Amino acid sequence: MKLYYTPGACSLAAHIILNETGLPHEVEQVDLKAKKTASGGDYLAINPRGAVPALEIAPGVVLTQNVAVLTYIGAQSDIPALHPAPGSLEQYRLLEAIGFCEDVHSAFGPMFAPDLPDVVRDRQLANIKRRMTQVEAMLSASGDDHMLPVGFTQADALLAVILSWAPHVNVDLSPYPEASALRDRVFARPAAQKAMKEEGLA
Repeated sequence: MKLYYTPGACSLAAHIILNETGLPHEVEQVDLKAKKTASGGDYLAINPRGAVPALEIAPGVVLTQNVAVLTYIGAQSDIPALHPAPGSLEQYRLLEAIGFCEDVHSAFGPMFAPDLPDVVRDRQLANIKRRMTQVEAMLSASGDDHMLPVGFTQADALLAVILSWAPHVNVDLSPYPEASALRDRVFARPAAQKAMKEEGLA
């Protein structure tokens, strides 16, 4: 497998999960503005939508979108929490949790836009507050330090990466101690530390 990533972007979650599983893989950085890979390739020829992550699973066969990439990686592993039985409730709970993380992603993402009008920023801050309140309630109710009762999953990795963006968009996470603690726990994992180092973030 080969993961195309941009340092610190949501593709970092897939990088963490690849390291967590120990599956053999390569990584290649992508310049999202230029749409070029580190080796000089045209990234739009790999992913026409121009976003990360993209995961090449065979020559010329590429998966995109976090929900597909993260669940595919997990399905190749022998870690039960990352690879729930096909058709089981646990499988659908994992997909549900990753989908919810994408809702949180959608709240934070627009905050990176340059020259964001105040009215739009205020709207997005309200959306972030709504989603973070939901995250906090979910984690408080779980009592398990993870998004799902099975323990660490792809959803935890993705949520932690999204929450790591908060300082870059001037969002205060102090009102959300459960979410902040989950972020810190994920980034303390050896797999996350390794991914951060490989992306030049540590």
